[in-house]
Amino acid sequence: MDVKSRNYLLMNRQALERDIKTSYIMDHMISDEVLTLQEEERVKQQNTQKERAAMLINIILTKDNNSYRSFYNALLHEGYRDLAALLQDGIPAVSSGNRKSSMDGMTSYVKTILCEGGVPQRPVVFVTRPKLVDAIKQKLYCLGSDPGWVTVYGMAGCGKTVLTAEALRDHKLLEVYFPGGVHWISVGKQDKAGLLIKLQNLCSRLEHDSTLSQRPPLNIEEAKDRLRLLMLRKYPRSLLILDDIWDSWVLKAFDNQCQVLITSRDRSITDAVSGNKYEVHVESGLAHEKGLEILSLFVNMKISELPEQANCIVRECKGSPLVISLIGALLRDFPSRWEYYLRQLQNKQFKRIRKSSSYDYEALDEAMSISVDQLNDNYKDYYKDLSILPKDVKVPTKVLCILWDMETEEVEDILQEFVNKSLLFCDRNGKSFHYYLHDLQLDFLTEKNRNQLQELHKNIVNQYKKYYKLNMPVPSQEDCMYWYNFLAYHMAGANMQQELRDLMFSLDWIKAKTELVGPAHLIHEYVEYSSILDQKDGTVRENFQEFLSLNGHLLGRQPFPDIIQLGLCQPETSEVYQQAKLRAQRETGTFYLEWINKKSLKNLYRLVVRPHRDAVYHACFSKDRQRIASCGADKTLQVFKTESGERLLEINAHDDEVLCCAFSADGEYVATCSADKKVKIWNSRTGQCRCVYEEHSEQVNCCQFNNGSGQYLLATCSNDTFIKLWDLNKTYCRNTMIGHENSVNHCRFSPNDEYVASCSTDGTVKLWEARSANELKSIEIKDFFKNADEQPDDVEVLVKCCSWSRNGDMILVVAKNKLLLFDVKTCNLLSQVSVSHHSTIQYCDFCPGDELVAIALPHCSVELWNIKTLSKVAYCRGHMSWVHCVMFSPDGSLFLTSSDDQTIRIWETKKVCKSSDAVLKSELDVVFHNGEVMILAIYNQKHLQLVSGNTDSVIMQTASQEAPISCCCLSEDLKFAAFGQESGTIKVLQLLDGKVLKSREAYRTSVQHCRFTSDCRTLVSSAHDSVVQVWNWHLNECVFLRGHKEAIKDFRLLENSKLLSWSFDGTVKVWNVATGDAEKDFACHGGAVLSCAVSPDGSKFSSTSADKTAKIWSFESSSVLHELKGHEACVRCCAFAPNNKLLATGDDKGEIRIWDILTGALLHLCSPVTVDEGEPTHGGWVTDLSFSPDSKMLVSSGGYLKWWDVTTGESLQTFYTNGTNLKSIHVSPNFKVCVTVDNLGILYVLQKM
Repeated sequence: MDVKSRNYLLMNRQALERDIKTSYIMDHMISDEVLTLQEEERVKQQNTQKERAAMLINIILTKDNNSYRSFYNALLHEGYRDLAALLQDGIPAVSSGNRKSSMDGMTSYVKTILCEGGVPQRPVVFVTRPKLVDAIKQKLYCLGSDPGWVTVYGMAGCGKTVLTAEALRDHKLLEVYFPGGVHWISVGKQDKAGLLIKLQNLCSRLEHDSTLSQRPPLNIEEAKDRLRLLMLRKYPRSLLILDDIWDSWVLKAFDNQCQVLITSRDRSITDAVSGNKYEVHVESGLAHEKGLEILSLFVNMKISELPEQANCIVRECKGSPLVISLIGALLRDFPSRWEYYLRQLQNKQFKRIRKSSSYDYEALDEAMSISVDQLNDNYKDYYKDLSILPKDVKVPTKVLCILWDMETEEVEDILQEFVNKSLLFCDRNGKSFHYYLHDLQLDFLTEKNRNQLQELHKNIVNQYKKYYKLNMPVPSQEDCMYWYNFLAYHMAGANMQQELRDLMFSLDWIKAKTELVGPAHLIHEYVEYSSILDQKDGTVRENFQEFLSLNGHLLGRQPFPDIIQLGLCQPETSEVYQQAKLRAQRETGTFYLEWINKKSLKNLYRLVVRPHRDAVYHACFSKDRQRIASCGADKTLQVFKTESGERLLEINAHDDEVLCCAFSADGEYVATCSADKKVKIWNSRTGQCRCVYEEHSEQVNCCQFNNGSGQYLLATCSNDTFIKLWDLNKTYCRNTMIGHENSVNHCRFSPNDEYVASCSTDGTVKLWEARSANELKSIEIKDFFKNADEQPDDVEVLVKCCSWSRNGDMILVVAKNKLLLFDVKTCNLLSQVSVSHHSTIQYCDFCPGDELVAIALPHCSVELWNIKTLSKVAYCRGHMSWVHCVMFSPDGSLFLTSSDDQTIRIWETKKVCKSSDAVLKSELDVVFHNGEVMILAIYNQKHLQLVSGNTDSVIMQTASQEAPISCCCLSEDLKFAAFGQESGTIKVLQLLDGKVLKSREAYRTSVQHCRFTSDCRTLVSSAHDSVVQVWNWHLNECVFLRGHKEAIKDFRLLENSKLLSWSFDGTVKVWNVATGDAEKDFACHGGAVLSCAVSPDGSKFSSTSADKTAKIWSFESSSVLHELKGHEACVRCCAFAPNNKLLATGDDKGEIRIWDILTGALLHLCSPVTVDEGEPTHGGWVTDLSFSPDSKMLVSSGGYLKWWDVTTGESLQTFYTNGTNLKSIHVSPNFKVCVTVDNLGILYVLQKM
C-alpha cells in the first residue's frame, strides 16, 4: 500500500474503530475479492464491535492499494459518508498490471478470465463450505487434459451454482488446467427451441472478437458443430460450465470431446454421454450451524448473540439456503421482527403449489409471501408484473424497460431491490444484465396472481406494440430473441385473439422468425394456440401451418428464399397466397412470378422435414403415431414430433452410416444398426444408450422389434449372412439363425411374433421360428424371374424387403421390379405385379388394412397398389432424389417416405388415394401466339396433350399410342403436331382433332428430337444415331444428313434452308437441307458438343462441351474467334443476348458465366453463393439459358429456375419447383411468361407479375 494511503488509515484509525460495523463492509470487500474468507473469520472471532473494527484495519494495513479503495467504497455504500470523507485524500492512483491480489489464489488474471467467461459473482452474503469447494476442485484436477464431465448434483437451492463458481476462483486451477478459459452457460429446463437460443447465444459470445460475423446456427446440430470447432480451434483446454441441467438430451448438444462441469438435480444426467465422469454431491440442506451463520451474516451479529427464535427459523426453513436467505434479507431491514417472522412461518396456511417434490415448497412459499409483503406498494406492482415471465428464461433488461416504459438505469435500480431481497436473480455478465426468477418463485407468483395473469400478459403485449409500433425487433437488439420466442406466448396468455392472428398470420413475422430459429417452433405454436387461432375460422391457421409444414425444409436454407414468392405458389384460396399477392403488388424493385396453372396441383403430403444433413435411409412411426425416428448417412438418429417436425432427440449414434432404426412396441426404446457392424438400443425419451451389441462381423442392414409388449425382442440381419435375435435383458445374442448364403437385407417379425421372415441377396426368403431359431420354410424367389426359355435370369435376384399382412397369413416380397404375394402356410404364389421395366423396388410396406401396399422407387417416387385388384392406386411425387423407405403409421392413416434428398415426407393415405396419376415428360414444345401460350406435352408416356397455358385446360388429347412417346413439336401456325416414339416411329397429326396424318418408321432407336420447318411441310428429326432425317411429309420424301461419326446431340434450323447439327463426336456441321450436303464442318471440341447457339445477326455461333470449354465461331471464316475457359465442369448450355454483345454459358457445377462476344472476356460469374452442405446455388446442372429482349436479365433452369441481373451478375429471383432437374425452359418473346416441366412431371406456366 502507498505510504500516503497507509498514513491516512493510521491517522483516522480511532474514528473508524469507534463507529463502523464490520459485517456489511466485509461483504463488499469479499465481493471485490480483496479480503479472504479466512481473514473474515479472524475478524468475527473478536468479542466486541470495536475489536472487530481494529482487527479489520490491521488486516487492511498489510494489503495493497486495491484494499484501500475497496474499504473506502464500502464505507460510502453502507452510509459512512463522514468516515469516507476522512480517507478520500488518501485514495491511491490506479495503476495497471497483473499483480496478485490478497485473495487466496486470486489474481487479476483470474478476475478477467471469470468475467469474460460469464461466471456469476459471489453473493453478498456467503458462508464458507471449504470441503465442498475443495471436492469440486479435486474433480476438476482429475479431468486433467482429457475430455470428460464433472457433475455437481443436489437439490435446487442447495448452493451448487455458488459453490461451483467459488471453486473456479483459483489461479493455479485456471492457469495450469484450463488455460483456454472458462465459459459459463445457465441452461435450466429447456425445450429444443430454448436450447437452440442458449447455443446461439454461447456461439455468439465465443465468436465476439471474430473478424467474420457469422449468422446464428439454425438448428441444434449446426450449433453443436460450430461449438465443437470453436472449442477445438479457438478455446482448446478450456472448461465449459453448464448450470442447472434438467434433461440428459441437452448434454448431447455439448458432447464435443471437451471438458465440461455441470450442475444438476439429477445424479445420472451424464449417463447418456461418453467420456470420463466424476461426481460431487452437495447436501440437500445446510447444516443447522451453517443456517445460523447465514442469518448472523445478514443481521451482523455473532451466532452466540442471535435470539432463540433464530434456531426455530432455521428449522422452519429446513436447511434451504434459498429460504434462509429470503428470511435473512428481511431481518436485515427489520432486525426486531424475529418473533413476527417465526410466527408467520409457523402459522400462515399457504396453498401448496405442487405436491410430492424434492423442493421444500411450503417453506419457500411462506418465505416468498413474507418477502413480497415487505416491498413498498410501488415495488409490489412491479414484482407482480414478473408473474408472466416464461420459466427458465433470462430476460434482458431491455424487455423490462419496454414493459415499464423506463430508462435502463431506473429499471436496474428496481430490479436490484428484488435481487437484494433474494426475490430475483441477476446474470451480470457481458454488456447487459439478464434477470430471472427461480421456478419456485415463479410458481408462487403465478398462483398468487392467477386472476390477473391475463391482464398482465395484455400489458406486456401493449407495451411491446407501443414501443415497436409497426416495426419488428432486429437481431442486433438484445431483446430480439425474447420477442420472437415469447410474443405469441404473451398474446395467447392475454387471450388477444385478433393480435395473435395478426402476428401468426403475417408473412413478415414468419420470415423473420424462421430466419432466426427455423420453422419447427412456429409450427409448434400453430398447434399449441390452435384453439385461439381457430375461434373465427380454422382454415386460415391450416393454410399457414400447411405452408410452413411443406416449405419448412426450404425456409431453413441459406440464402433465405423469398417468402413472398413461396407464398405465391400456394393455392389461390389460401390466405398465404392472398397476402403474398398483395405484398407482391406493393413491392417495388423486385419482380414476382405467378404460377398460373397451379390449380391442377394438390399437395398430397402434410409435412416435409429435413432433420438430416445427408441421405435418410430409414424412418418409422412410434406406435402412438406421435413421434418419428429416422436415421441415415450422417451417422445420426433423430426423433421428432409427427405433428410439427419439432426435434425431440438427436444422437450421434454410430461411427458409420446408420442403415435402419425401429421403435419398440411401447415406444420406450429405439434400436439402430449401422455399417459399423454395431446394434445399439437407445432410450427414446432421454437418448441414453441402454446397450450395444457387437456380434455381427459385417454391416448390419436391418433391425426390427417384436410387436408385443412385455418382452423386448429385437431381430437384426447383416452382410455376414446371419439373422440374430436379442433379448434386451441380456448382453449377448439369444439366437443366431443360419441358412442364407449371402447378405441378409431385411427381416421382420410376424404380427403374432411367432415367426421371423428374412430376405437375402441369395435370392431367397426364409421363415424362421422365433422361439427355436429353426428354419421353417424357404422360398426361392429367383425361380419367379424366368427368361423366354423358362430359364432363370442370369442376373442376380436381390430380395430387398418383405412385409406381413395384418393377420400373418400372407407375406409380400419385393425383388427387382416385382411385387410377389405368398401364402405363408403353403408358400404358394398368390399374385404378382410388375411395376416398371426400369425400376428396382427399394422398400415395401403393407397398410394395416391389408389391401394397400406402398413401394419406394429409386426415381424419386412412391406408388400405392391395391394388392387385391393388382392395380396402381396412386403415384406420389415430391422427393427430389432416390427414395429409400416407405412406412405406414400403425393405424394406416399416414405414411412416411425418406430419401437421398435429406427429407422425410409425411403423407395422408386417403388424400393420396384420391389423387390422379397425371405425369408429363420433360420433353415439350411451346408456341407463344397472340398472347396465348400453347403447350404440347407428353402425358403419361403414351398420350400427347395440347394444353392452354393461360387457362390450364386440355384442348386435345390423343389416344394411347402403342409405344411410349419420346419427343414432340408444334408447327408455328398451330395446325400440326409431330411426335417421335421410343420404337423409332415418327407421326404427324392434325391439331384440330388429333387425327394422325402421316406415320413413318424412321429409326431403330428412340427418337430424340423433331422440329417443323417454317413452312410446316417438312419435319426434321434425330435419334440415338449419327444421321439427321429431313422428311417432307406432304410428299413423303426423305433426305438423310450423313457425316457425323457419333450420335447427334441436337440440331437447329437456320435461315435459307440451312441446318446446324452437333454431335458427341465433337463436331458441328452446317447442312443444306434441300440437297443433304454438308456445307461447313467444324471440329469444335475434344469432348462431346453439348449445345450450340446462333448469334442474333447470324454471323457467329457458340459451342459448349464436356471438355469444360465454350467457343465462339465465325460462320464466314469457319474459324474460332474465342475459346472461353474457366468452367470447372461440363459446359451444358449457352445463349446469345439479343444485343449481340453478350454470351451466357452454364455448367454442371451450377455456375453461369457471362462473356463479352467482342473480346472473349469474362464479365460476370453468376452463382457461387453455396447453401448448406456445399449444395450448388443452382441445385445441380445449369440446363438452359435465355436472355430478356433488352439483354438486361437472364433466366436459367437447373434444380430450379433463377433470374439474374446481367449487369451485376446478382440473383434477382428464384422459383423453387416441386421437383428438380428441369431440362429446358421456354420463354415468351416479351420475357413475361416461361414454361418448364420438372422431374416429377409437373408443368409450370409462370407469368411475371
